[in-house]
Amino acid sequence: MKIKKKTLINQSLPFLKGFRLMFGLAIMFTICSSVITVIGPDKLKEITDVITTGITGKVDIAKIKGIGFQLALLYGGGAILSYSASFIIATIIQHFSKRMRTAIADKINCVPLSYFDGHSQGDTLSRVTNDVDNMTQALNQSLTTLVSASVLLTGSIIMMFKTNVIMAGTAIGSVLAGFLLSVVIMMKSQPLFRRQQDNLAAVNGYVEEIYTGHNLVISYNAREQAKSAFNQLNQNLYNSMWQSQFFSGIMMPMMQFIGNFGYVMVCLVGARLVIDGDITMGTIVAFMTYVRIFSQPLGQIAQGATQMQTVSATMGRIFEFLNALEMEDETDKSQQLSQVKGYVDFDQVTFGYTKDKTVINAFSAQAKPGQKVAIVGPTGAGKTTIVNLLMRFYETNSGSIRIDHVNVKDMKREEVHDAFSMVLQDTWLFEGTIKENLIYNQEHITNEQVVEAAKAVGIHHFIMTLPKGYDSVLDDSLSLSVGQKQLLTIARALLKNAPLLILDEATSSVDTRTEELIQKAMDKLMEGRTSFIIAHRLSTIRNADLILVMKDGSIIEQGNHDALMAENGFYADLYNSQFEKA
Repeated sequence: MKIKKKTLINQSLPFLKGFRLMFGLAIMFTICSSVITVIGPDKLKEITDVITTGITGKVDIAKIKGIGFQLALLYGGGAILSYSASFIIATIIQHFSKRMRTAIADKINCVPLSYFDGHSQGDTLSRVTNDVDNMTQALNQSLTTLVSASVLLTGSIIMMFKTNVIMAGTAIGSVLAGFLLSVVIMMKSQPLFRRQQDNLAAVNGYVEEIYTGHNLVISYNAREQAKSAFNQLNQNLYNSMWQSQFFSGIMMPMMQFIGNFGYVMVCLVGARLVIDGDITMGTIVAFMTYVRIFSQPLGQIAQGATQMQTVSATMGRIFEFLNALEMEDETDKSQQLSQVKGYVDFDQVTFGYTKDKTVINAFSAQAKPGQKVAIVGPTGAGKTTIVNLLMRFYETNSGSIRIDHVNVKDMKREEVHDAFSMVLQDTWLFEGTIKENLIYNQEHITNEQVVEAAKAVGIHHFIMTLPKGYDSVLDDSLSLSVGQKQLLTIARALLKNAPLLILDEATSSVDTRTEELIQKAMDKLMEGRTSFIIAHRLSTIRNADLILVMKDGSIIEQGNHDALMAENGFYADLYNSQFEKA
């Protein structure tokens, strides 16, 4: 999706709220500083003329001192104003980028899970880090410079024509051709900066992906393949960065050459006019300064424009994310249930991740309070999709899901999530103490409750073998097995003490003995709670009250273990095949 520059500016305005007055003040300081710079050559002309006149007579030292003092005051004041403007602009830009990052962080909590399914983590992270950093750096380098250069350019043109029309035409004509060439180059190079940011995101995404699966890459001897793919992405990034930076870097040298050419032309034409008596030596000195003042802003404008292309490309990517579709606003919804009993009803639920492919077909089932409901079936049957719908990670296409006879769509997502404890196959632990990981985002949890939960899942003994016990920090120095990590996440779920529980392959990473301990702990600690268990190991769900057998998004069998085995159907075949393989 392409975003026009005007749209980018309009979208940026809310992030500048509260700083517009300061921004205006910085612009005024920059203009004043630039005007002072433009006035300077006129004073140099006066000094030169006084000295030239004094060569044939007496030099007026007092007048020179007076003009020199005025110049010192002007340049000193201009330096203070320029520094103040740069300081203000830098402060505003840092606040701007801070608000951008905050907006991205808030947006992450508002976009649906489908967004992350369709975008790599590296691409999203690149927008938060690289894009915002590049935008900040480019704005710092270009914003003040562009304003100052524009004023200098305008002021120098006015002062040159005021001083001498012929010399003004010579200076401007010799420099302007180079500037027009730089504008053409700048317009041609704009797409390269967008390509550079896209390629950088692709590299970040691939590195994050390979780093996450590093062990698998090594075990499959796929290092050369991974390296080859990375080299290709890296080469694409190199090509786009080389091209964009080449055009960016060529501007200043080209403008310096044009500026030097302007000096030569001013000296040649000025010498002729001095011989003819049309101008004084002071005018030549002033115009040599004006050529510098005139050519330097042209180079700065060209360089600043290339920097602004980086800003445009990075902000375009940032606002693409900020403009992504969000989940429905639920601020108008009120609390539906004061106390969840645990009745869950699926009524003719139909769902597809895309419109042309349905993965759940008219799914209907009921779970009574305190029941253990197991969902089994072959890979791709829709087991995890049912959990995603139950947690409202996705919305149903048709049908309804009700908790205690209340449609989950009438409940806030936060209310639905509060009703569940959830343990996934993929463990997630953050850098912090074991205790902090277990209590995560829960209030009023005592040390005794933490220990009880750890004992229930059989991880307490291991924790106590660590030097600091429950205060041991989970970082790179502390190595945990996959099973130990899973036990910690199960203990975390138990501590939440929610009326509903979801276990999505929660015991798939633990050994048989630990699995038995977990099963006993679950039976004891989840009495009176409704639990949904997704499992491939059918031996773990034999004591479930209700087993839903899924295939191709539909329930084909349901009942308890004994009843399903007696039917000698799909479940029985699936169960027996596991033991035959064992």
